[in-house]
Amino acid sequence: MLTLRRLLFTAWLYLSMPVYAVGLSPALLMSHRPAMGVIKLWAKGVLFGLRWIMGVKVEFRGLEANRPAGAGLVAGKHQSMLDVVAPFTVLDDPCFVMKKELMPLPFFGWFAWKTGMIPVDRAGHAKALKDMVRHARDRLAHGRQILIFPEGTRTLPGADPDYKPGVAALYREVDAPCYPVATNSGLCWPAKGIAFNPGVVVYEYLPPIPPGLKRAAFMAAVKDALEPASNALLQEAANSDRASSKARF
Repeated sequence: MLTLRRLLFTAWLYLSMPVYAVGLSPALLMSHRPAMGVIKLWAKGVLFGLRWIMGVKVEFRGLEANRPAGAGLVAGKHQSMLDVVAPFTVLDDPCFVMKKELMPLPFFGWFAWKTGMIPVDRAGHAKALKDMVRHARDRLAHGRQILIFPEGTRTLPGADPDYKPGVAALYREVDAPCYPVATNSGLCWPAKGIAFNPGVVVYEYLPPIPPGLKRAAFMAAVKDALEPASNALLQEAANSDRASSKARF
């Protein structure tokens, strides 16, 4: 039964992209807001399918106190593709820093371009960083929330972190507060493959890191925020699983 549910959700996820993109493609000819509305609608559809097909509930914490109301950096722990989808359901105008190679992709790339996502050429080094900062300043000037994953790629829950310098360079150059977001998403949505598992995914928005810190201090602050909070969410899920197991016997 679990295998069937995984296959059904995978179909729901990947078929929904062209359905929304083609069915609502006139939004590409309109302004930024209608195109962003399509992405948000799709993201809500993904979470709906995740809940009712896979039995995965997505919970957001700390939004009342720590959600950016306007411009700001959002630095998230990255364990699954869900980390890219979920922010569109709770943030006003999110903007991802993403691989340049994704921009030409049908549907996904079209809406990414229309909504002003920030493409990064990972092989571009100094020029890539300069371009990223230029785009980021423009997006922040329009009151958007820029999302970046400090580790640069998806990691397994509980794995040793490997933070890349890009987030510090961006933080230094744009002079904006940084909002860390902890998660345990990898427990229910794997970094690779379709081995989805029922459970509760939590995204915890943590107190913002103010602008102006030196590089080393900022990187330490990001790590000290994300790692303990994400590990606590993993432990919370483990305790819940043990309690459920005891209740069944």
